[in-house]
Amino acid sequence: MTADLAALRRLRAEPGMSSLHRSLEYYYGDPARDAALDAFHARFVSPGDLVLDIGAHVGDRVGSFRRLGARVVAVEPQPLCVEALHALYGTDDEVTVVAAACGAEPGRVRLYVNSANPTVSTASPEFVRAADGAGGWEGQVWDGELEVPTVTVDALVAEHGTPAFVKIDVEGYEDVVLAGMSDPVPTMSFEFTTVERAVALRCLDRATALGFEGFDVSLGESLSFAHGRWLPASAIAAYLSELPHEANAGDVYCVPKIP
Repeated sequence: MTADLAALRRLRAEPGMSSLHRSLEYYYGDPARDAALDAFHARFVSPGDLVLDIGAHVGDRVGSFRRLGARVVAVEPQPLCVEALHALYGTDDEVTVVAAACGAEPGRVRLYVNSANPTVSTASPEFVRAADGAGGWEGQVWDGELEVPTVTVDALVAEHGTPAFVKIDVEGYEDVVLAGMSDPVPTMSFEFTTVERAVALRCLDRATALGFEGFDVSLGESLSFAHGRWLPASAIAAYLSELPHEANAGDVYCVPKIP
């Protein structure tokens, strides 16, 4: 099942959703990009699988996982994004939206909101400080704060089952999310940024402790792998440390074994 196109048109026209208009325009309505996204995710997701999409934003990855036949639990703390997810996927019984941040333990956390660019809102004050004035982040302002509930990966697994794939994209809070994950899963990914490389290195350490042995990197929205083969954590740590600042961001993908 794909996103509700009528709902998508309404969201794009709603003045109250103005801060999401850019994301909705970018992430929806490009069949070639959808096909590339699906081909990339098909390495990790099969029909009938469960996927945890942590940091779902406006749900373009949710749409890809659903086109591949997976059941999706979409975790997102921003109220406007949650509203958009409900509008786009609310009639799909195979999508569950959890209005919360993911963290190390249940409770509440402060979310720093970038109202002009909600995709980079974060629960990490360190990320906000690191991005302030950094190259590539000019003009980004985290101008709002709100308290949101937190849920752990362990709690999500206990409620919904063991996922085949976990995607984590939470702007510098990825290591905290992984602290709330006790058991390995078949595959997962976590975002990194060049303004907060230490977070990615901690995530690699945690992934290794969880039993992952093979890693590769996808830069930006390239939907391709930088190496084309699974490498040990030490090689990926060196690669991330040496990336030029201008690389900005990407995702590390993790598998249990190096073939």
